[in-house]
Amino acid sequence: MEVRPLVDGEDVLAAEVFTEGPCEDPGYLLLPDAPLTAGTEPHEVRLAEAGCTKGCCGALYVTVRRDGDHVIWSEWRNPGENVVGLPEFRFDAEEYQAEVERAVADRSWEWPARTVARLLELDLRERSDWLARWECELGGVSAWLWEPGQIDLFLFHPGRSAIRESRPWLQFRLVLDVSSDAPEVQARRLAEQLVASDPRQTGEVCGGSPEYARQLSHPWPQRRRG
Repeated sequence: MEVRPLVDGEDVLAAEVFTEGPCEDPGYLLLPDAPLTAGTEPHEVRLAEAGCTKGCCGALYVTVRRDGDHVIWSEWRNPGENVVGLPEFRFDAEEYQAEVERAVADRSWEWPARTVARLLELDLRERSDWLARWECELGGVSAWLWEPGQIDLFLFHPGRSAIRESRPWLQFRLVLDVSSDAPEVQARRLAEQLVASDPRQTGEVCGGSPEYARQLSHPWPQRRRG
């Protein structure tokens, strides 16, 4: 899923402005505190990223700011290119904000598992004491179109900061089944089940190293030989 910005009905990123990867996921751009919301302080928003990551083939950024009765998109930037061939855009501030709010409120693009994943992540981020108890940090909750019957929950132990600081770390993946029940009911039920136990015991290790696992006193999974 991707958010493609239209200006006067035209896809501004379609004319080979950025072809290295998709536009950003609505889960990032269309939040209640939407990154696209304009304030008096300019801020940069990433609209697209290369499929191989921005550090390899770049990403597309725009600076968003409020200027009186207008919202301005300017200072286009791609770390992988010297020049981005897009002009400055000016929008009526009230119309712009109304459109951002409309897009944030529109969840018609979600399929059931994606809705459960979103609601579950919101719930779990309010339960920081659960993760602190097991020295874990929530990485995210994902749902994929090709796996409509499940969602994937990712955790870091002891946290993402360990990666930056070159300390031992592990990543865990928990696969959760999705049913036909109402997404709100499922998310609440899954949250209650998760907080009742140590997620490191029910999840599978999907990141880190055998040495890190040894230092953290956690077994490293045995990989099957093909």
